[in-house]
This record gives sequence, C-alpha cells and structure tokens, in this order.
Amino acid sequence: MTKINYFLINIIIFICFAFEAYGKENKILFKLNNEIVTSIDLLNEINFLKSINSEYVNASDDIAYNIAKNSVIREKIKEIEILNYIEEINVDKKVLNNVIVNNFKHLNINSISEFNLYFSNRNIKPSLIKKKISIEILWNKLIFEKFNKKIKIDVNEIKQKLLNKKQKEFFLEEILFELNNGENLDQKLNLIKETISEENFSKAALLYSISDTSRNGGKIGWIKETSISKKILNELKNTKIGNFSKPIVVPGGFLILKIKDQREIKQEIDLEKELKKTIDDQQNQQLAQFSNIYFNKIKKDIFINEL
Repeated sequence: MTKINYFLINIIIFICFAFEAYGKENKILFKLNNEIVTSIDLLNEINFLKSINSEYVNASDDIAYNIAKNSVIREKIKEIEILNYIEEINVDKKVLNNVIVNNFKHLNINSISEFNLYFSNRNIKPSLIKKKISIEILWNKLIFEKFNKKIKIDVNEIKQKLLNKKQKEFFLEEILFELNNGENLDQKLNLIKETISEENFSKAALLYSISDTSRNGGKIGWIKETSISKKILNELKNTKIGNFSKPIVVPGGFLILKIKDQREIKQEIDLEKELKKTIDDQQNQQLAQFSNIYFNKIKKDIFINEL
C-alpha cells in the first residue's frame, strides 16, 4: 500500500470514528447558516489538498482534518457571500481555463486536458476543482468592486525605484494569522514557531495561515522589491535568507515572511511595462489585505454549527 493511500485511509477512518459515520454514508458535519458541509465534502477537500501539497500528506490525522475543515468552511463562507450578489457560481469558460492553467503550472499542468487528467488520475472530479477556482475568481471580483477606490499607489515613487537598474528579488513564503477570542499574540506566535521548528514553515502555513496561499504552504514566489511596501521591505532587509521575519502588523492580522532565497538582478527594462506590472502587484497586495478584512467581517455574521 502506498504512503498516500495509507494516509487517506487513516483520515477516512478518523472521520468515521469521530462522527460515527461508517462505510460510505454521507453525514452532515457542519451547518453555516442554511448551507451544509458533509463528510464527502471534507474527504474531497482532503484529497484535493493531498494532491497539490506534499506537506499535507505528512500531516498527522488530526492536523490534516483541521486544515481541511478550515479550508472548506472558508470556501463556503465566500460562496455564501458571493451568492448575495449573483444568482449562481458561474465564470466565463475562457477566463476560468486561463486561471486554472496559471494556478497549476507548479504541478506541470499546461493545458485543460492535462488538468483534467491530473485530477482524474487522483480520483478527484475536475468539476469540483473548477468550482473552487470559480469561487476564488468571483470573490476577487467582489473585493475589487468594493475596495478598488481605496487602493493607494505612489506612481512617482515606483518610477524612481524602477530607474535603479540594480533590483533585488525575494522568494517569499508567508503566514498571515489572526488572534481569535482569548488568544494572546505571544502564545500564538510561540505555537507557530514551535510548528516551524518541529516541522517546517510550510506545515505551519498550512495549519495557521488565513491567507489563500496556505493551501500551497504559504508560497508566494519571486517578488521584486519595487512591489513591496516600505514597511515590509524594511523588515525583510533585517531578515537573512532561510529565516523568517518578526510579525508585521498588516490590515487583517499579523504577517510572517520567510525569505527562501534572494537575488540581485541587473537589467534594461521597458519602463512602461514594468511600471504597469509593479502597480498591478501593489494593487493585488492591497486587495489581498482588504479581502482578509472583509472576510473576517462577514465571518462574524455566519452562524457555524458543528453537528
């Protein structure tokens, strides 16, 4: 029996015993207002996370269960809010396909046919993943419509930075966390540091991060210093490669960044093209912060009942 199959069987057994559900019974586990989350929903999420993140395969049963539960609940809350504004979860096919290919390039998926084959071979219905991506697209559209006028970008400052032909790039991973009722910052930080020490940063991101990057272990990728705010850049300058920053207070919570690698690039640039890309990067960062703030706000109005 392979390690992956053994892991999935353990999770299924864990859920079955925890909720007294046997065989293939589809049991309701949670209710979010009038929406339900079933044991099949949870097993689908476990299988999905396992298929995109190797760190998840190695998580203990209880940790894997909690990560999947939180991920499903987060997605369901977004879906509930989206449906307050539109009638159904539906995205233009061309837009959806482009986002899918871009999202899964790290899995060597370069076409929709490869996407379908990859997940079908892992007993995951591609339609389920397409719905997940559609929810994220529509959520991001909602956030943009609500907050785009609040975005603040200093174009002249960006231009001055871009004129410097020597640029630094950072390969970053993140943990964005919040304090729940009764939690203390030092205590929460110690829990995160303990997980990083005993496991690794990616596992801690899976477990504690409320960012959408948590599903892939907090990985952001290469980011140019021109796309990073002064506050965060100053913290990164005091952080060595392989280490992680002190918690940075940001809208929506506290941000820990790990510098996995960094490099200096020297290049002649197309100023207008690079300016547009940098503005887009900064806009996306600010929208991500607004997204977390808005999510936390609507979450308080959702009644979550664990059955």
